[in-house]
Amino acid sequence: MKDDYFVVGVMSGTSLDGIDLAYIKFSKKVQWGFKILKAETIKYPTSWYEILKGLTNTSLQELEGIDIAYSNYLAQVIQGFIKKHQIKKLDAVCSHGHTALHQPDQKLTYQIGNKPHLAQVLQQTVVCDFRVQDVELGGQGAPLVPIGDKLLFSQYDFCLNLGGFANISTDVNQERIAYDICPVNIVLNHYVIQLGYDFDDEGNIAASGKVHDELLNQLNALDFYKKEYPKSLGLEWVNTNIFPLIDEFQLPVSDVLCTFVEHIAIQIAFQINKREKSTFLITGGGVYNTFLINRLKALTHQTIIIPEKDVIEFKEALIFGFLGVLKLENLINCLKSVTGASKNHSTGKIFQP
Repeated sequence: MKDDYFVVGVMSGTSLDGIDLAYIKFSKKVQWGFKILKAETIKYPTSWYEILKGLTNTSLQELEGIDIAYSNYLAQVIQGFIKKHQIKKLDAVCSHGHTALHQPDQKLTYQIGNKPHLAQVLQQTVVCDFRVQDVELGGQGAPLVPIGDKLLFSQYDFCLNLGGFANISTDVNQERIAYDICPVNIVLNHYVIQLGYDFDDEGNIAASGKVHDELLNQLNALDFYKKEYPKSLGLEWVNTNIFPLIDEFQLPVSDVLCTFVEHIAIQIAFQINKREKSTFLITGGGVYNTFLINRLKALTHQTIIIPEKDVIEFKEALIFGFLGVLKLENLINCLKSVTGASKNHSTGKIFQP
């Protein structure tokens, strides 16, 4: 095992706010440590935003064509990042790709942007396609971040990410468990875009609305919330269960946002209040939704910790970089206790230039 690894971690999430890239140094001594050296988010051009938004409505044949085009686009973005930051020392590019389909119950998960072509264009070792193997082993293929939570952020009782979805990880009886709680930015951004904004800055529009009790009750009554972990969510579930339900009520956008923020806060609080006097680290774009964070604080009795900006914004890129390092060392990077797979395993594909 090498003492230090230098990698670029690449992540595109369901909230479609762009491609997160982080240049990271990982070191292994008694425990794993990391340092984010450079990081930035490349916003999607409108053309790619529209394509990615409509992925669940495309055929498998169409997806394969999009996959090739997206792999080319991703290679250009990564190449630009490496050049801009004059990165010379690089062991691997570790990329999640972008989720096009996620139906683990059908043994199906498809992340575009994971073609071998990526390694050839970049002339770098590429570690990618982290979800497929887990689904083949009977797992949900998600969430994959908890191994990073366990090994890089073990000082916190809970790690909570507020991205397209809220997901949480923690140790129970010395075993890591993790699961998706509810949608977050994938829903909030969908509605605020109707007002001409990319996102609800600090949750101000939501704060100006009012909670619609009947909608809130119906959201909280959805079957997913009664299921035990392991469980995960995808865009398909939101398209089927959330958007039609909200749209039935024909509410002003401010009331939709206010009601959905309350729904998010209730669902998260229900999960983290199961334990007394805990610390939980919150990351992801939802951290900047002050209204949501304040509602969460009002409904919980736990200690909320918000880290430095690079960890808030790039934790997932950081951890996919880490998953790549573990894969290169053939170490376990996917936990059966988290995904429900038949065994712990080292997931991902390695492509050489």
